[in-house]
Amino acid sequence: MSTPFTETAGLPVNAAQPVVTYSPVTFNVPGRPAPLEIKVSAPVGGENLPVILFSHGHGASNFLASLNGYGPLANFWAAHGFIVLQPSHLDFPGLGLRDDVSAGAPLFWRARVEDMHFILDHLEDIESTVPGLGGRMDRTKIAAVGHSMGGHTVGMLSGMTVTDPRDGTVFDLRDERITASVVMAGPGAGEDLAAPASERFPELGGTTFSQMTEQALVVVGENDYNPVFSERKTWRADAYWRSPGQNKTLLTLFEAEHILGGVSGYDAAETTDENPERVAALRALIWAYLRSAFDPSDPAWTDACAALAAQPTPWGRVEVR
Repeated sequence: MSTPFTETAGLPVNAAQPVVTYSPVTFNVPGRPAPLEIKVSAPVGGENLPVILFSHGHGASNFLASLNGYGPLANFWAAHGFIVLQPSHLDFPGLGLRDDVSAGAPLFWRARVEDMHFILDHLEDIESTVPGLGGRMDRTKIAAVGHSMGGHTVGMLSGMTVTDPRDGTVFDLRDERITASVVMAGPGAGEDLAAPASERFPELGGTTFSQMTEQALVVVGENDYNPVFSERKTWRADAYWRSPGQNKTLLTLFEAEHILGGVSGYDAAETTDENPERVAALRALIWAYLRSAFDPSDPAWTDACAALAAQPTPWGRVEVR
C-alpha cells in the first residue's frame, strides 16, 4: 500500500501559503559575458519577509544548474514565508560557457560570488520589478544557501577563502549583509583534494576555512563520499570542522548521498538516493534554522531539533560547536 508524501516529514513549521513566481528578472552586468537572470519566488501574503539567496550546484544536468532547478526547496521556503532569489550562474550549461576558460570556466567560482554581491546591491530594483513585491522584503534578514558548488559560493560569502592557482592571490569575498548561511554538501579543504579533482578543478585546491567566522549550518549526507574528490570521508563537512567554532551547526542526514534525497529537482535523474521524505525533513530543518538565526527568540530551531530527535527513526543528527 502506498503512503502519501509529506511536506515536512513530521517536523513543525508554520502554515503554507500559495506562492507567486516571477522569472526572469534580468540585469545586464558590465563585464559579465551573459545577462544575469534571477527567479523570484514569494508567498502571496506577508510583510517584512526574510530573503534567501540560493546558489545552485555545478551539476551535469541541462537545467537544474540554473534558476530552473531546486524546486523542492525554493517552493517550500517561499510557501512558508521567505522570498527566494535564484540566479543562474555562468556555469549554467545553457549559456554555453563551460569551456570558456577566459570567462572563468569551468567552475566560475569567483563570478558566482560576484553574482550574489550584485544581487545584494540591487534588491531595491528586484522589489520594484516583481509585481506585488514592493516594500515586503526585510533587507536586514538575508540568508545565503547553496548546494554542492553553490555551497562553495555560500562559504565564500561567509568568509571561506580561496587562493587563485594562477597567481597565488587570496580572495576573501565575504559579504556582511549575509546574516546566516547554509552550506549543503559543499567542497572541503583544498589540501585534501584528490588528484583527479585537483587536475580538473585546480581552484578547489585553494579552499580554506580558517577565516569562515560567520554563523552557518553545514549539511552533509552520511554517504556522500566520492574518492575522485577526496579520500577523506568527512571532507564535505570541513566547513563545520575546520572553521572557527561557537556559531557553527552540523546536520548529518543518515544514508544520504550527494543530492541529499533529491534537492536539485523533482524526479531528477542525477539523484542517486531519491527520497522525498528526506528532502521534506531537510527543507523543514533549514527553514527552522534560518528562522531562529534571524530571531534568537524564535523557538523554531529548538522545536525542530526536539522533534527530529523524538522520531522513531530520525532523518539525521545535529551537532553544535
